[in-house]
Formats: sequence, structure tokens, C-alpha cells
Amino acid sequence: MSRIFGPVRQNGYVVRDIEAAMRHWVEVMGVGPWFYIDRVQTDWFRHRGADSAVEMSIALANSGDLQIELIQPRNEAPSLYKEFLDAGREGLQHLAYWTTDYQGLYDRALGLGYTVGHEGQIGGPQGRFAYFDTEAHPGTVIEISDISGGKGAFFDHVRKAAETWDGSDPIRAVRR
Repeated sequence: MSRIFGPVRQNGYVVRDIEAAMRHWVEVMGVGPWFYIDRVQTDWFRHRGADSAVEMSIALANSGDLQIELIQPRNEAPSLYKEFLDAGREGLQHLAYWTTDYQGLYDRALGLGYTVGHEGQIGGPQGRFAYFDTEAHPGTVIEISDISGGKGAFFDHVRKAAETWDGSDPIRAVRR
């Protein structure tokens, strides 16, 4: 539990091959089902304050209450994901905290000296997210994510699917 952000709700892994990563989590770790979005549509995305046309694929699954996110950048647009891979890394890149008071938590983090590495929005104003540039060592970037809208309901759906998953239909394409 973070005294600033609350409980960790998601571990985010940046990978070079998302299909192989999903198979690993299913076959080796027994985690699933995976909800896979081949190309995420962001409303907007900024990296270090400048607009970026990032393209990425993501997959989500839960292990208990902890969500696992896999992210594969699909182009060369600037992002913390691309920086992570360009540094020769692959694996755990961020810890995410979820909130229904996004602006309050965002402003608090900035007031404490955190700086935004990248941020964006998916699915309208209640789909904002920000990654604070806190990577003192790999895997320690902090993400905050607004779950007060449709994203929160989707995350709950992913968690509930994992509770009763029997191993069938391990990768489920999400159409947006």
C-alpha cells in the first residue's frame, strides 16, 4: 500500500512480442483469460509534453485482484514504453494505481514533485492515465489511471472472468 497512491492494482510489462508473452502467462503461469486489443485507440497521447502518435497493443488478465497488463509498442513514436525497450529492457515497466478522483491524485502527485513522462486518454474524459517519470531502476514507473468511467467497468469484467476461468478460450480479442 502506497501512502500516496493507495494499493497497487496492476503490474505493467512492456514486451517485444505480446502474443508470445500471453502464451507464456497462460501456459507457464496459468494466468488468464487475456483480453487482447490489437491496436489501442487513444483519444490523445503526449510524451514528455509533446503530442505523440503512439500505436500499441495491450492485453489484460488478472491474478486475483492484481491485473497484469502486457504492452507492445507497434511503431517508433515516442513513449516511455519505447524508451524502456530501447534501453535493452523487457518486462515489468510500471506499477499502476487506480482512482475515481483522477484530477485530485494527478495534482497531488505533481505537487509532491513527480513529473509526467507520458499521459493520455482512452474512451473519453474518464479514461485518463498518466505515467510519472520515476524510474530509479527498471519497473518502478508509477501509473495512475481513472477508473470512474467505462474503463473501470471493463477492468472489473476482466477480474471477474479470471475468477471462474477454466483454461478455455485463453486469448479473447476485444473489438473497439
